[in-house]
Amino acid sequence: MPNFYSDNKHLKFHLTHPLMKKIISLRERDFKEKEEYDYAPLDFEDAIDSYEKVLEIVGDITGNIIAENAVSVDLEGPKIVDNEVKYARGTQENYDALKQAGLIGMSLPRKYGGLNFVNTAFVMANEIVARGDAGFSNIWGLQDCAETINEFADEEIKEKYLPKFALEGATGAMDLTEPDAGSDLQAVQLKATYDKDQDIWYLNGVKRFITNGDADISLVLARSEEGTVDARGLSLFVYDRSHKAVTIRRIENKLGIKGSPTCELVFKNAPAKLVGSRKLGLIKYVMSLMNAARLGIGAQSVGIAEAAYREAVKYAQERSQFGKEIIEFPAVYEMLSVMKGKLFAIRSLLYETSRFVDIYKTYQRISEERTLEPEERKEMKQYQKLADSYTPLLKMTASEYCNQIAYDAIQIHGGTGYMKDFPVERLYRDARITSIYEGTSQLQVIAAIKGVTTGLFLNRIKGYGRESLPPELVFLRKILMKMTEEYEMTVQNVVDMKDEELLDFHARRLVEMAGNIIMGNLLVLDAKRNPDYEHVAEAFIKRAEANNKEKVYYIHNTDPRDIGVIKQ
Repeated sequence: MPNFYSDNKHLKFHLTHPLMKKIISLRERDFKEKEEYDYAPLDFEDAIDSYEKVLEIVGDITGNIIAENAVSVDLEGPKIVDNEVKYARGTQENYDALKQAGLIGMSLPRKYGGLNFVNTAFVMANEIVARGDAGFSNIWGLQDCAETINEFADEEIKEKYLPKFALEGATGAMDLTEPDAGSDLQAVQLKATYDKDQDIWYLNGVKRFITNGDADISLVLARSEEGTVDARGLSLFVYDRSHKAVTIRRIENKLGIKGSPTCELVFKNAPAKLVGSRKLGLIKYVMSLMNAARLGIGAQSVGIAEAAYREAVKYAQERSQFGKEIIEFPAVYEMLSVMKGKLFAIRSLLYETSRFVDIYKTYQRISEERTLEPEERKEMKQYQKLADSYTPLLKMTASEYCNQIAYDAIQIHGGTGYMKDFPVERLYRDARITSIYEGTSQLQVIAAIKGVTTGLFLNRIKGYGRESLPPELVFLRKILMKMTEEYEMTVQNVVDMKDEELLDFHARRLVEMAGNIIMGNLLVLDAKRNPDYEHVAEAFIKRAEANNKEKVYYIHNTDPRDIGVIKQ
C-alpha cells in the first residue's frame, strides 16, 4: 500500500519551508474565514496539517490507483465514440477517485467550493500525481484553467463555472494551438464573431494538439478583431462542451503520455463567453495561463524524474553481475549520484518558483479587495519579476534534467530497460514531451535570458549569498561565489560586444550557467535546514562548477564567424 506523499520525506521538507508561513498567512487573510467555513484553518499550523492530510490522500490515490493503472492506460489509451472522447478505463477510474475525494479545484476560493490551497501545495500534488502517471497528470492538472477564470473573468462567469470544477469535478482544457500557430500563437486564426442581440460570441475554426480537447470547460484563444493579424486582435473565451458545437476530428497517436487525449477540434458556430476584456487574450490572459502550465510541466518533470530515479536504484540493488549488485560498480553509482543531484536540484527550483508565484499572485488578489501598502506593492512587483524569470528557467531545466534522468534510468537497466517489461520504458517515452510542449526549451531560453541581461538572476544569487551558513557549508559557498564571479564577467563580456546575434547564440549557455548557480545555492540552503542535503549539494555543485567552466571557455573562445559556419 504505497503512499506517494508519505514515502517521500523531501515533499514535507519543501512544504514546511520558512517562507510558507508568510504565504499561507497572506492567502488566508490572517485566517479570517475560520468563522465562515468549518474547514478553513485556524492558524498556520492548522493549515499545514490540512495540507498534509490532503496530500496524503493524493499520495494514497496515486500510489494505489493511478500508478497501478498506468500500464493498462498506456496500452489502452483514449478513443472517440459518438464525437466524444472516452478515457481509458484506468484514466476514468483515476479521475473518479480524485473527484470523489474533492480534489478538483484545490486552489479555488471556498466561496466557489474550493479548498483555497496555496499554489505550492497544488504544485506538490501535481508532482505526486505525475510520479504515478505523467499522462494523467495532464488531465488532472488542467484544473489550472479554473484559476485563470477566477483571476480574469467577471463574477457571472465565475459563479457559473468555478463550482463546476470544485463541486462537480469538471475537466478543463486550454485550446490555443492551431495547425499554423504552434509556438507563434499571435498567428491564431480561429474566428470569434459577436452576436449583439444574443450577447454571445460564436467560434469557428480548427484547433490542433489540444490536451484533453473534449473537456467539460475549455478556454479558447480566438481572433475577435476583424482585419488584425497580430496578438492585439486576440481574445480569450470560455466554451462549455454541453453546447455540442465542436467536432473531434481525431486523437493524435503519440510517443508517450498515451492516456492523455491530444485532439484536433473543429469549432462550428460554437457559443462562448468572453473572458475579461477584448484584445487581451494572448497579451495578458494566455501568458498567465501558460506560465501556470509551465510551472505544471516543471512539477510533471520532477514527478517523472522521481519515478525514474527510484526505478533505477531499485534495479541496481536487485541486479547482480560478476558476483555483486551492480550498484556497487563505480560506473553505476556515479550515474545514480548524478541523477539524485539533478532530481534534488530541480525539486528545489520547482518549489522556489512556486513560492514566488504564490506571493505575487496573492498580493494581486488582495489588491482587488483593498489598496496595497507601498511596501506590499513593491514586494508584489519584486516577486512577479522573480516568478516571470524563474518560470522559464524551471521549465527548461526541469524538463531537460527529467529527460536525462529517464535516459540514464534505462541505461542502468541495460537491455531490459528497453523492453516494456519495466516501467522505465514508459517513463522514458513520457519524459520526452516535457521539453517540447508548453514552449520548447529553446523558447524558454528566450524568456529566461532577460533574467541574465537585466541582472535579476545575479541579484538573486547575491541575495542567496548573504544568508548565513554554518561553518561546514562555507566551502560550498566559496565555490558558488567563484562561479558567480565567472558568470558575471562572462555575461558582461558578451553584452559589451553589443551583438544581438552573438547574445542569442550564447543565450542558452548563459541561462544554464545562472541555473547551475541558483540551484547550487538552493541546495546549500536546503543543507542549512537539514544536514542530510549536504552531500547532494556538494556533489551537484562540483559538477555544476565544471559544467560552467566548460561554458565559460567556449564563450570566450567563440569566433563570431562560427555562427556563420553553423548557419550554412
